[in-house]
Amino acid sequence: MIESALFTDFYELTMAQGYWKEKMNQEVVFDMFFRKNPFNGGFSILAGNETLIDTIMNFHFSKDDIRYLAEQKIFEQGFLDYLIDFRFTGDIYSMDEGTVIFPQEPLLRIHANLIEAQILEGLILNHINFQSLIATKTARIWLASKKAPIMEFGLRRAQGPDGAMSATRASYIGGAAGTSNTLAGKEFGIKVMGTMAHSWIMSHSSELEAFREYAKIYPTNSVFLIDTYDTLKSGIKNAIIAGGELVEKGYNFGVRLDSGDISYLSNEVRKELDNAGYPQAKISVSNELTEEIITTLVMEGAPIDSWGVGTHMVTGGNESSFTGVYKLAARHDKSTDTMIPAMKFSDNPAKTTNPGIKNVYRLYDEQGMACADILALENETVESGKEYHFYHPMVDYRQFSCKAAKVESLLKKRIEKGARVQPRIPDAEQLKISRKNMQNGLEAFDESYKRILNPHVYKVSLTEKLKDLKKDFIEKNINR
Repeated sequence: MIESALFTDFYELTMAQGYWKEKMNQEVVFDMFFRKNPFNGGFSILAGNETLIDTIMNFHFSKDDIRYLAEQKIFEQGFLDYLIDFRFTGDIYSMDEGTVIFPQEPLLRIHANLIEAQILEGLILNHINFQSLIATKTARIWLASKKAPIMEFGLRRAQGPDGAMSATRASYIGGAAGTSNTLAGKEFGIKVMGTMAHSWIMSHSSELEAFREYAKIYPTNSVFLIDTYDTLKSGIKNAIIAGGELVEKGYNFGVRLDSGDISYLSNEVRKELDNAGYPQAKISVSNELTEEIITTLVMEGAPIDSWGVGTHMVTGGNESSFTGVYKLAARHDKSTDTMIPAMKFSDNPAKTTNPGIKNVYRLYDEQGMACADILALENETVESGKEYHFYHPMVDYRQFSCKAAKVESLLKKRIEKGARVQPRIPDAEQLKISRKNMQNGLEAFDESYKRILNPHVYKVSLTEKLKDLKKDFIEKNINR
């Protein structure tokens, strides 16, 4: 865990010194949200906020950090003295880790003085953006497989050691059944998995000997990699011999394919196993799998029992980053002694923010299915059984009416005055909770939102009060 508050962009510190010098360290509220679902998908999964809270609890400047900043010859001694005692003393609200999330809605809401809130920006975005990207990717893969066992094999392709550990954690939240990353298994309580590499087979005098020796050592966990030489002419034949000897001793076995035409080979291998009298033998596949490839294989009826996914799951594949941003939503005004809304304007309407301190509500219909997420001002309530009129965040004329059977408030207080609201939950237990949140959350959404291709767009809308505030804010401030 990174504890040094130097883990921030340098301009955060130069701005912080400016705030300190100008004595404008007022109370503020920042929103962390994202602008679009990755992978052209219909949903995302929140991950990383639990590790973020752990880090915030220990975030500080050491004496050595202060010395380093002094060496930059840009910071005054008075400001460095201020940083010596830096700790986060504000409040943080967040959605539960594993929540199904959508663009524009605050995932976290930070109430703090301006310097503390500013210094945390990079830390917050780093934790949430990467882990949410990987959790979302994994959830798509898991859904594409029809919720079959997914093995995360990405350690060697991940972006560095921390990337590997974070990716394993996030992929478990997103639906992976286990990991090849042994350290992550220990640290997070995730099941560790693995079969064998081609080098095991190539190190023995024959393929059959390699399988037999492996079966002798690991009789309860023998999955034979059958494509080292020739999948159908030798691999599956030798696997059946070695596997048959295991079955005679009361054990089972499986095979793994890591190359070639997976659809054709899996069907041929299944025939060989069934004809040999081993219908219980499982087939696992790997080799640069994506959700699109898995969807195709499942639609073709390929007889695959589990999937090993590495590169595309732990790196985000064709999507390099999650579009999370951190924007000022409200600030204390000295003249009125109140919190007043703040808003970012942009030539690009999609980058215009929603002003004010906001809550997020999820509306459910009579069948318990999610039908819309609503952004409301802090002093508003959205209740079940009442008819409401809601508005598109960017297009005034798009609106809808709804009477929800159930309303869920998504933002919950996690830190109050710098301290946890609830005791810390151990990593292994927390991950299981986050994973269950993901699974239960996705069950509440219609299949049209979860399609891999061309998903339906889920409604994220504004209350009338928030819509009017945004409109008035634009009209009063656009030319100032």
